[in-house]
Amino acid sequence: MFELPQKQIDQEDFRMRETRNAQASIFDRYAEHEFGRQLERLSALLDCHPEILELIAKDFDKANVASTGACGLSIESIFRCLVLKQITQLSYQKLAFHLCDSATYRTFVRLKIKQSPSKSALQATVRRVQPETLAQIHRLVMSDWLAQGQLSLDTLRMDSTVVDSHIAPPLDSGLLEDGIRVLSRLMANSKACTGVKMRFVDQRKRSKSLVFWIFHAKKTEKNRLYPELIRCAQVALRQTAKAIDKVRLHASDEPRSRTWIDKVVHYRALLLRVIDQTERRVIHGEKVPASEKLVSLFEPHTDIIVKGMRAVQYGHKVNLATEQHGFVTYFSIEDGNPADTTLYQPVLDACQAVYRTTPDAVVADGGYASGDNVRQARQRGVKRAVFSKPVGLGLHEMGVKRKTFDALRDFRAGIEGNISELKRVFGLRRADWKGRDGFCAYVWSSVLSYNLMRWARLCPG
Repeated sequence: MFELPQKQIDQEDFRMRETRNAQASIFDRYAEHEFGRQLERLSALLDCHPEILELIAKDFDKANVASTGACGLSIESIFRCLVLKQITQLSYQKLAFHLCDSATYRTFVRLKIKQSPSKSALQATVRRVQPETLAQIHRLVMSDWLAQGQLSLDTLRMDSTVVDSHIAPPLDSGLLEDGIRVLSRLMANSKACTGVKMRFVDQRKRSKSLVFWIFHAKKTEKNRLYPELIRCAQVALRQTAKAIDKVRLHASDEPRSRTWIDKVVHYRALLLRVIDQTERRVIHGEKVPASEKLVSLFEPHTDIIVKGMRAVQYGHKVNLATEQHGFVTYFSIEDGNPADTTLYQPVLDACQAVYRTTPDAVVADGGYASGDNVRQARQRGVKRAVFSKPVGLGLHEMGVKRKTFDALRDFRAGIEGNISELKRVFGLRRADWKGRDGFCAYVWSSVLSYNLMRWARLCPG
């Protein structure tokens, strides 16, 4: 069933000669090992989709396609490095070593002779690929496989999970110390960044000591120590406000000065939020809604997610759907902690918008169950809209008999294995790249690599 798409690659196309490497070297080879054979099949698949490289090339202006001189990475090598990194879950440093040492990895990535990218070169190029581009590639590949009959959307299963951000468990005292530390460091570096030397009272040592005592203190003692820590933060805010005015007055309007001011303004705003939520929670005993809380100064996009009776997680909720072979056909990264019932219809909308089809049967977790979702699914042409835990819905309402319901419920359990593989093997447990764009790019690269590698495993040969 899984065969290479029959597409012709135009070797005379000028743009592709910019983005693709030259013809294969006589030294290229894959190891006689199952993983080596999978990479070889995956390489052949990527060759059948040259349009992927055109999408990636849009994230790189022409001057930076080969950003490391004569031995710079091509667009093709950059994308293959990204896929290989997610498949192997190697760090950039270890990936650089294996690309220097392993003939199989070098062949898959299509490096030139004596070309060995460094850790910094890999990080700088791989991280420039945008999450929107990866999502577009995912839709393109899935649509192509569907058109060629290599996957089926007749029956879909859906579920949601949480991808953690790369942060430590948040504490109000720790967030206050982070803000004081970052602003104090910026003040200390002002001379090098702006040319204006700042005189200030450094609050870092005092705040670090207070955080230590707060962590080990009893509740009554914490109530006394927290106001002192907040006063340290307020001192840092007053000092940085004066520093911004001084830099604007005396420093030239050069990029480094503007960058310094932007950083100070950014972290000042975050520290003000932390002070506000600390005063509300600790001093006044107010319950602050999760949507208003800040849990990290360095990953401020992070949401607080609570699923059922499970432990609190810090990251983003993701919603996904897979078909019978386990390919992820739909994936979205949500803001906040929306109820699963609101995530049901977007999957059906995407089937219509992206794949121009409607599944015959859709089975979801009990959290998605609602009469409104069943009715809307029926209106869209779904014959069987089933939930593993009906939650007040009868089998007649869902349009199935007991035997069909049991079969679809068992089928839905397969998505738990798909999610487990995404988290264990492809790194979807926690996104390590910085910022909201980095988070989304990491997650999409994991999902795309999962689908590509799943195809390489299922493909005969």
